[in-house]
Amino acid sequence: MSSAVVAPATIAVERPRSVERLVQGMATSDGAGVKLTRVLTQPLQRRLDPFLMLDAFGTDRPEDYIGGFPDHPHRGFETVTYMIAGRMRHRDSFGHEGLLQNGGVQWMTAGRGLVHSELPEQEEGAMEGFQLWLNLPAKDKMTEPWYRDIQSAEIPELTTAEGVTVRVIAGESHGVAGAMQREHTEPLYLDLHFANEGTGGRFEQPLPAGHNAFVYVYRGALRIGATAVPVQRMAILANTPSSDGVVLEAEPGTKAILIAGRPLNEPIAQYGPFVMNTNEQIFQAVEDFRAGKFGG
Repeated sequence: MSSAVVAPATIAVERPRSVERLVQGMATSDGAGVKLTRVLTQPLQRRLDPFLMLDAFGTDRPEDYIGGFPDHPHRGFETVTYMIAGRMRHRDSFGHEGLLQNGGVQWMTAGRGLVHSELPEQEEGAMEGFQLWLNLPAKDKMTEPWYRDIQSAEIPELTTAEGVTVRVIAGESHGVAGAMQREHTEPLYLDLHFANEGTGGRFEQPLPAGHNAFVYVYRGALRIGATAVPVQRMAILANTPSSDGVVLEAEPGTKAILIAGRPLNEPIAQYGPFVMNTNEQIFQAVEDFRAGKFGG
C-alpha cells in the first residue's frame, strides 16, 4: 500500500446530505460459481445512474471463488474491479493481460465489445473486493476497448486531520487527484479507513448536488446524520438540491467505500453483459457476439 500524505486541504461541508434509504445486498453467484453479494441491483440503475451494478465479494473458502469468471463478453460500459485481498488474472480478446492483487484496481472499458476472463491465481487464503459497473455515454458505447491495471502503490492516499486514511481511486478528495478521471460521468471512488483507536473519526467530502452517491460499509459501522449504517449495508444519499457534500462519523476500525458520479440521464437497455440505450442495440450486440466480432 502506498504511503499516505497529510491532506493538503481543509474541507468543511456545511449542508450535508442525509440518507434516503439503506439497502441490503442479495446473495448470489456468478461466473463459475463465485459467491458474492449484489449490492447495486438492476432496479437501482436509474436511481444511481451512471452506476449499473456493484458486487461485493469476500471469503476465505477456496470453493467459493476458485472457479473464477471464465470467458464472457461485455459491451457498452466500464468495469472497475478493486481487489482488497487476493490475486486474479485478467485476459481479454484484445490481448490485454494483467494481475489484479492486494489493493490494486483493474479499470476496463468494454466499449464496442470484448471477451475477457478473470481467474484466481491462488488456491487458498482470502479473496475480497468489489466490482463496479460504470455506464458509458451513448456517444462512447462503441468506443475501442481499453484496459488499465492500477497497482496498489499507484493509488494516491491521504490522511485527514481526523486520522482517516483515504485511498483516492477516482475523482478527487481534499485536493488529491485520484488514479482515474472520467470526463462525462465524473466518478468519485474513495476507500475510507477510519482510525482503529479513539472515536474512529469524522470524514467530510464535498459532492456536487446533482451527482448520485452512495456509501457501502464493509467493516465496522458509521453514521450519516441521524442514520446508523451497519456493516454490509449501502446507504443511498439523498439528492438534496442545496446540499454540498456528505459527513461520515465512524466507529474505530470502520472501512467503507464512497462512490458518486454525474448521471447520464440516458435510456438504459440491458441484457446480461450488454448495456446499451435501445433494444435494437442489444439485439445487435448479441448478433455481433455470436458472429465473433468481439475480438481484437
